This record gives sequence, C-alpha cells and structure tokens, in this order.
Amino acid sequence: MVTGDVKLIGSWASVFVMRTRIALNLKSISYEFLQETYGTKSELLLKSNPVHKKMPVLIHADKPVCESNIIVQYIDEAWSSYGPSILPSQPYDRAIARFWAAYVDDKYTFT
Repeated sequence: MVTGDVKLIGSWASVFVMRTRIALNLKSISYEFLQETYGTKSELLLKSNPVHKKMPVLIHADKPVCESNIIVQYIDEAWSSYGPSILPSQPYDRAIARFWAAYVDDKYTFT
C-alpha cells in the first residue's frame, strides 16, 4: 500500500464519499478517514472547503482537494503508477466519462 499523509473527510453514508473511498482502495492508498456527522461541520472541514463547506474533502500533503469527481481525477493522476487506471487514457473517452459522472451527479443528487 502507498503510505503518506492522506486524509479523507466525509460521512460513511454519502455516495460521493463512497466514490472517493473506492478510488483510494483501487489505487491501494492508505488514508485516514475523518468521520463527519450530518448537521455539524468540523473546523477542519470548514477550513479545507471554505466555499461550499461540503464533503468529501481529500487532504494530501496538507493540500485540500474538494468534490468527488475532481478527487477521483486527482487520485488517478497523482498515483498513476499505483494500481489500475480509474479513468480512460484517451482524451475523448475521458471527456465522455466526465460527462456521465457529472450527469449522474446533477440528475441524482440527494438533498
């Protein structure tokens, strides 16, 4: 497993957090999961995502990355030599994958 200072802020019940956890596990990246409860927001979450104040937030080397689709892309690029590739390598196929991920997020967002 890849070791390092990787933290994930989220709730176990969130589909967006689950997407991020699956990506981390596919790449065999060890991380610390910082459990948040709905209705309350920790200081770390507010500091890491000051604009939207939402989960998930991936913290790698003390730098926060927000929004699950962006986090998955970051994981795929930052640890490209570990585990299988998550996103397609061809630009067109990658654009199609991004489109469908955004479509599902927009269409089926649970509020």
